[in-house]
Amino acid sequence: MKNCVVNQISIGGDAPVRLMGVINCSPESFYTDSFVPLESVHKRAVEMVDAGASVIDIGARSTAPNVQAISGKAEAERMEEALREMDGSGITVSIDTMHPGVLELCLQHEIHMINDISGLMSDAYARAAAVSGLPVVAMASVSRPGDAAGFAATEKALATVVSRCRQFGIDNYILDPGVGMWTPHRTVDDDWELCRNFDKFSSFDRPLLAAISRKTFLGILLDRLPEDRLSGSLAVTLWLLQKGASIVRTHDVAATADVVKVYERLVKGQ
Repeated sequence: MKNCVVNQISIGGDAPVRLMGVINCSPESFYTDSFVPLESVHKRAVEMVDAGASVIDIGARSTAPNVQAISGKAEAERMEEALREMDGSGITVSIDTMHPGVLELCLQHEIHMINDISGLMSDAYARAAAVSGLPVVAMASVSRPGDAAGFAATEKALATVVSRCRQFGIDNYILDPGVGMWTPHRTVDDDWELCRNFDKFSSFDRPLLAAISRKTFLGILLDRLPEDRLSGSLAVTLWLLQKGASIVRTHDVAATADVVKVYERLVKGQ
């Protein structure tokens, strides 16, 4: 497997499993406990790094279904303030945005990774990402974020994403199969199918991101609100580690770090 290097941190290949801590600067987030006020971003990031996160992923707008969208201007303003909090911190920062204008603003700050749920479908975005030289997390998307439903469609979408990376000269990237209820035609069965077949995405020879933290498919199975989905998230995380996940995006860094430690002891003897 080709590894991805983020601010001198190796992800994939023989590297240890990495954790990406989620900081949501969006009060609209589906998981209200994950909202971090802008003035607390640095404090929460430090806490997550101390708990075991290698990368902090900062987003400023919710992509959950049925959430009122905010303007690009509002997202940019939130990101600007959050990143000012992080500049000079020495913490490895990923930015979660799919808008070229917001990306351009973020590139004026000290960031180390780009997380694009639209899978580089915008040429302007892809060009800016390529010019930046930063590593990219690219999610399975064809014509709108997360529109691939089920394993076969997701595999095809990831092939499209890989082609886009090749087209724009991006060769330091991580693939995200995109578990989640991104579009109305997706179902929880699609998400379980992606999780069951997660190891098959290793055929792309790239590090894989597991991003399932407290998501809807867990809530429906367990009949739990996002606040009570931690145990389900940890159970699926352990499964995805066995299926080849190289990095885990999580709201719950300390608990997930414990799962990774147990997994590596059991499977790798470390």
